[in-house]
Amino acid sequence: MLFTLLAFILVLGVLVLAHEAGHFFTAKAFGVKVNEFGVGYPPRLFAVKRGETEYSVNLLPLGGFVKLSGEEDPEAPDSLASKSHAKRITVLASGAVINALLPLILLTGAFLIPHDVARGAIEVVEVAPDSPAAAAGIVAGDTVISFAGRELDNNAVLGRVIFMNLGEASEMVIRHADGTTSIVTVTPRWEPPADQGAVGLQTTTKDVVIERESVPFFQAIGRGFNESVDLLVLFKNSILSMIAGTAEGGVAGPVGIATIVGDVARAGLSPLLEFTALLSLNLAILNLLPIPALDGGRIAFVVVEWARRGKRIDPQTEGKIHFIGFAFLISLIILVTFNDIMRIVGNG
Repeated sequence: MLFTLLAFILVLGVLVLAHEAGHFFTAKAFGVKVNEFGVGYPPRLFAVKRGETEYSVNLLPLGGFVKLSGEEDPEAPDSLASKSHAKRITVLASGAVINALLPLILLTGAFLIPHDVARGAIEVVEVAPDSPAAAAGIVAGDTVISFAGRELDNNAVLGRVIFMNLGEASEMVIRHADGTTSIVTVTPRWEPPADQGAVGLQTTTKDVVIERESVPFFQAIGRGFNESVDLLVLFKNSILSMIAGTAEGGVAGPVGIATIVGDVARAGLSPLLEFTALLSLNLAILNLLPIPALDGGRIAFVVVEWARRGKRIDPQTEGKIHFIGFAFLISLIILVTFNDIMRIVGNG
């Protein structure tokens, strides 16, 4: 439990510091006064003042904040609200932008660090009737060589690549039991029948060999970029699957995420960097949603003001809306955390 907690605090700290640093440096660059840079949420443990800014460490390690002068009040000295619309949007969006770019660094590091890769032959165990795989002529005993042009190390990678290509006609290279090879086309389904999967294949990885791998620097950068793009596709398909009601699993709160972080951290530093990259991308997209209290909600107010040719929404009204949004988010976090705890207790 202590290991899980420390790993979670470390991962969250990296994501929060990167996010808030984006706000901090862009605010400073545009002449906005930064009253406080806080790590964690109050109550405050201690603070140090350097120049005009207080740097605080707080008790609850579930986030962080940058307190800017006059976020809704243009009359405050060196306020955010007194700056141009473009500058305000840049300051508000910079945290999410940093979180969106961070996966490239994290994933490059994940490929550079020596890590274990499981490789083996992906054998088809069962083909569901009336499925895309059955229509393509795939049968039990066949071996999957590639999917949508992607080389496959194991059946877990196959599942991921299939999920990335939902709804898209994709070529599969198949080796049959008699040694012949054929290329077939399948279209993974968004809404497959229960227990069939998108393609209708049940596979296993045979003759698994664990290889220790470290990718050269420039190659690691390229793979890190490609992996970052893959994460975007996976995230997009996950959202669409949730809308369609076919997504597996559920939403995890701080407790659920901490549990996953602990499990991933035990697998090694490279998997932990990969998972942190996924969390960073999720954080970036979530923060840009037009929800009051989030960066995206504040950006929405600036855009509305811009569209109204500078006519501001009453600062008190905006503040109340953000407070209601914040209260809603806290309530949602409490609910999801309760579900996380019940799920953990239910699993013993």
